[in-house]
Amino acid sequence: MTSETPIPGPSSLAGDRRGSDATTPFAGGLLRVQTNPVFLPDQSDPDEREYVFGYRVRITNSTDRIVQLLARRWTIVDANGKTREVEGEGVVGRQPILGPGQFFQYESFCPLPTSWGTMEGAFSLRAREAAREGETASSLLDGPWPENFEARVARFYLVASESNVDAGTGAKA
Repeated sequence: MTSETPIPGPSSLAGDRRGSDATTPFAGGLLRVQTNPVFLPDQSDPDEREYVFGYRVRITNSTDRIVQLLARRWTIVDANGKTREVEGEGVVGRQPILGPGQFFQYESFCPLPTSWGTMEGAFSLRAREAAREGETASSLLDGPWPENFEARVARFYLVASESNVDAGTGAKA
């Protein structure tokens, strides 16, 4: 079943401490990674121990370099302490390139067998100097990318609120 529940943006979660905000110093600037999670009750089935959480990630490049996200690594821990490691190329099927001052935002989801858990991890990126006059997109991709670094994704919390799940029966509210 598809959920119509929108994932809240940064302003709608003001004061909510479930999301995270981490900065990684690089090339005289910062790469910032912000997360905002939300429980998706329409896609969850507590009676079957299936809890689905959506999350939005925003990556902002405040360096003087062009950066490309190459891979992701997540550590996911459920309420029982079971840890799952997830690694893969890019995010949501893409390896975005961000120029100085640009951002990339995406949404994804994480199923858990418990009503709460955590996620944290890192993005592997490569970097190069900003494009020079006359440089094409093709020459940019084929040119040298001499710098590699990791940007931290701080721990964020996946929590099914009691208003969405009846604690006594596990039934959806």
